Amino acid sequence: MMKRSTVALAVVLVTIGIHSAQAKVVDVAATGFTIKHNVELNKSPAESYAIFTTKLASWWDSEHTYSGKSENLSIDLRPNGCFCEKLENQGFVVHMTVINAQAGKLLRMTGGLGPLQGIAGTGIMTIEFKGDGQRTTVNFTYTVDGYNPAGFDKLAPLVDQVMVQQMSRYERFVTTGKP
Repeated sequence: MMKRSTVALAVVLVTIGIHSAQAKVVDVAATGFTIKHNVELNKSPAESYAIFTTKLASWWDSEHTYSGKSENLSIDLRPNGCFCEKLENQGFVVHMTVINAQAGKLLRMTGGLGPLQGIAGTGIMTIEFKGDGQRTTVNFTYTVDGYNPAGFDKLAPLVDQVMVQQMSRYERFVTTGKP
């Protein structure tokens, strides 16, 4: 009886673990996917938004840049502003384009991050800052659409993994000053 209970508990724990690990990818289809995350911060929505948009280089992982240097990243908060990266020899990468910026409330951009630029894929990234006083919930959603001959079922978890890492670094930076 003890073995059966232990095996049943193990199955439940593994099932919960798998569900939690995949819970951030909310859907995958032949033509795209959606990932969602949220973080809770002990800062006001205005402060959280400002850190996200103006201190990007301080918390974004350099390993997920083309130049290898997060200090080459910037977000220009204006209509059609660029989430861009400077490269050597006057090169650049347009990661995304700003389509809606409401200080302390919302940042929405369109574009394909990383491997999505190499396929016919684009997305809408929405970062909502909700809170009162000194607490903020940051809701992150990235919905990707397009054509990928290899399908999106393998790509979605990879994009999700990178975004989990970036949002975790952002949360740590806001909380501790270090990513």
